[in-house]
Amino acid sequence: MRKKRKEEKAAAKEKHSKNKEEKRKSKKRSHSSSDEAGSSNILQDIHGLFEFLGVQADFDDSSAIFPKPKPILVTKHLCCILCSDPNTGIHTLRRREDIRPVKLLDKDFTWTHASLIVARCVTCRADYYPDRIVCQNDLEVVQSLEYDATYLRVSKHGIWVHRTIAIAQERAIVRFRAGWSNFADYINETVGQNSLSQKFTNRQSTHMLLEHLHSSFTSPADPSSVEFAEHLRNVIGKDGGILASSMEHTCPECTHKKRYLSDLILEGLELADLPEQIAEAPETNLDNTSQNLEINDLLDILHQRPAQVMAPPEGHPRGYVRMAVMDGKTATHRKCALGACKNPLVNYKNGRFCLTHLALQDQCRIVSCGRPVQHGAVVCSDPAHIAWHQAYLNCFHRISFPGVQRVMRRQNRSTGGEGGDGIQCRVNLPSLPGAENETVSHTFQGKSIYCLQTVQWACVRSPQALAILDNIWKDHPELKPSFVAYDDACNLLRHIATQDITNAWHYIGHKSSDILCQMWCKDDNGRKHTVRAFNMETAEQLNAWITPYEAQLHQMSDVNSDLYIHALMMLYKESVEKKQGAELGEEFWNDVL
Repeated sequence: MRKKRKEEKAAAKEKHSKNKEEKRKSKKRSHSSSDEAGSSNILQDIHGLFEFLGVQADFDDSSAIFPKPKPILVTKHLCCILCSDPNTGIHTLRRREDIRPVKLLDKDFTWTHASLIVARCVTCRADYYPDRIVCQNDLEVVQSLEYDATYLRVSKHGIWVHRTIAIAQERAIVRFRAGWSNFADYINETVGQNSLSQKFTNRQSTHMLLEHLHSSFTSPADPSSVEFAEHLRNVIGKDGGILASSMEHTCPECTHKKRYLSDLILEGLELADLPEQIAEAPETNLDNTSQNLEINDLLDILHQRPAQVMAPPEGHPRGYVRMAVMDGKTATHRKCALGACKNPLVNYKNGRFCLTHLALQDQCRIVSCGRPVQHGAVVCSDPAHIAWHQAYLNCFHRISFPGVQRVMRRQNRSTGGEGGDGIQCRVNLPSLPGAENETVSHTFQGKSIYCLQTVQWACVRSPQALAILDNIWKDHPELKPSFVAYDDACNLLRHIATQDITNAWHYIGHKSSDILCQMWCKDDNGRKHTVRAFNMETAEQLNAWITPYEAQLHQMSDVNSDLYIHALMMLYKESVEKKQGAELGEEFWNDVL
């Protein structure tokens, strides 16, 4: 009986399982047929939709039907950084007004429409743009630029560019020596032309280069490109600038462990330290004239070289040495035609005077004359002045720079002059009655600054060189280099008391009759060359790198020249550090400090 019940239960259970399996299969078939029907209906609908839109089987341009959405230009901040603590998590920024339509040169080098959203702080009423923060201070409305903004405004008329375009401009300057006007022409000639195309102007190119040059910069709100450049130049430095990020630079090329006299002796070096053992000058230069006898007498009383410091005991810090190299480069810009005036020109296209001396443009260009010029002429009615000006034009009107160089080289060879005296271009012009020493001072064209003086780690005239050195390390006295290599160190010594190093290339032009040059510049002590591990030709390498920019710089105003040079130095520094890629390790600093 019990066995029969178990069999009935097993049979009922098996029947239930079969029914359940049949229902599941039936349901699956139902879903499958439903999905197939739904897919078929969707495909029919899409096919009809494509026919309605005119899309054929070979269609491959989805942007024609599904256009790319407009980029949204908005600040990266959610709360005000001027009046609130970002860590509180309270969002104090609100949309200030309706969305503005603007034009954007996007990262793919195409013009497109974009939407600009300006945010405003509900507390301090500061306006947040994608690339700047505008607020009211006690006196005026000022703007603080965002250094790492994704979008940059280059025109007050709603023209924006993606940061990628600005980076491309930097690379074009470094790799192709392209100025901002050249880059603007490149954009206009290569960007695809369509109904949205916008001419990219020189001013916009200038604005784009300068906008992200400084990490913390504030200026009056909505300045023109000229006002913006002047304000930025005042921050960087007038007639010079310092890359603060390079002050703490150290690498195996410019920073070495300090070597002492005992180290040199162990290496077998014999150092001559007596004055009579200094390199002897040729007899042709040091004859028995009264002047040279006085120079020879100075050898007996001239102070000796500084005493050499012995190496510290084992386990004590050895110290380290950093080398900086200084040199001048004739990458100049123009200035006022009056020799003693250093002010910038009012008109850099064809002007001659600064704002202070602008009234002199109606006077005879022979400085000593002072009489008014004739209508349409550049000199007065004096026949001698007219003839002298015509002779000047005949000499210089069509002369080229290579031609000037050839003339200067020939004149220098014919006179047998020393390189240290410099090469001067001597042009035979007629004498002018009343001119002292037959030298005629004129203002036929604007003059140029003396030179561009650069100081860089080893990876002007002498008084000016000292002022430059003092200015560079004025705010960073603890970061001064141990040595400065300068190509005119003996003349610099007349103004400072330290030991400078002149490399062998520049020593060719020094005077053997100069006692300071003998004592401090000659690097063989009359016997042996002391091999120096520093690359003191970095200044020449930098000068060669700057050479292609000379023509651009000569046509720039003083403001643009200062800014352009600063940008070049920043880009050159980044390029060298990226190429070098070497840093001093912990082992070095543990040994020297």
